[in-house]
Amino acid sequence: AAIFPSDVLNPIGNGTMIRRARFAVKTILWKNWYGEIDMDFSGSAVELKDAMVKYTFNSENVNIKAGHFRESFGMETLTTSRYVTFIERSLSSKLDPSRHIGLQMNYWGHNYLLTGGVHFNTIGDLEEVTYTQDFNKDQGLDEGYSFTGRAVFNPVLDNDKVLHLGIAGSYRTPKTNIEIPNSFRFSTRQYSSINRKKYIDTDDILNVDHTTLMGFELAGKYKNLMIQGEYKKATVTRMENLSSVSIEGYYFQTAVLLFGGNYNYNQNDGEFTRITPGKKYGDMELAFKYDFVDANDFKAEVLGGSAESYTVGLNYHFNPNVKFMVNYIYNNLDRFANGKGKLYVGHDMDGNLTKDPAEVVETKGNAGDDFGMMSFRIEIDF
Repeated sequence: AAIFPSDVLNPIGNGTMIRRARFAVKTILWKNWYGEIDMDFSGSAVELKDAMVKYTFNSENVNIKAGHFRESFGMETLTTSRYVTFIERSLSSKLDPSRHIGLQMNYWGHNYLLTGGVHFNTIGDLEEVTYTQDFNKDQGLDEGYSFTGRAVFNPVLDNDKVLHLGIAGSYRTPKTNIEIPNSFRFSTRQYSSINRKKYIDTDDILNVDHTTLMGFELAGKYKNLMIQGEYKKATVTRMENLSSVSIEGYYFQTAVLLFGGNYNYNQNDGEFTRITPGKKYGDMELAFKYDFVDANDFKAEVLGGSAESYTVGLNYHFNPNVKFMVNYIYNNLDRFANGKGKLYVGHDMDGNLTKDPAEVVETKGNAGDDFGMMSFRIEIDF
């Protein structure tokens, strides 16, 4: 559920929804083999999430998996939605590639993790599948590929305390599951799937040769206290001597379990997992996040907008499987965050609302649609 204010430039309706309704089958066969199929039934549609097979070698510190799964980029994105601290992931997480068909190897030691893989297209919905099939049939286009890797080092690692240092990178050619081939587009909603507006939107960046992603991770925990942050940047390299386009973002978050629980860290995956409550009746978690994304590149003349968000979260973990979440988010958007020309970003000289950043008379820091919001979630996983 989400509640929005009325004093905004672009009206937003309050609402409720089933954000996720997931059902997964996971099995281990003959010790070394693992299989998984994960489906999402929310939104009156069926979406295939993970579909993979994994083989773990007898050394138990090396595995290889094939199928449809998340590429090894972005600590927050790699953390399942069941265990993330806030109701929605950060704005900059939309730079992460998420799920694609591919082959990936994972290797870990007592205080490090190395992953790398080659990936192709996403399974996608019917529209995306149709685009891919039509481009292959009509133009003979390859579906695109990517090489993605991640390295994590834990200089401190025990039950009470963890220090996590990570770096990730990806080289990506354009995929064909979009309407316009050889293009790239970055867009994101403001911490809600009820508010369908995408204020930050670069529109289609054309004549793309390839895109490179770079990400840095810093995280840690001491008993009932945790911190986590990431910086990531996308560089879109274009053909025909066009300027490359840069998009970047970062976030920092911290949280504490007020009843003395413990944050648990999965070293094999390099991410936080389900908490251990401090009391038999559960635990309360207080959290804060700052988030920023910038999709403006003035040199390349791509102005997709920038935004920062402040989030305060209060979560009650009734037990390890059930929690109630409340988030207050304040969104501060700039004058270029107009949803590729569809949304108001200020007033012109005559006092009328305008969608044109050049006509906005509000000073820097006051232009753009700024608003607070409340969101709520009840979650059960088993």
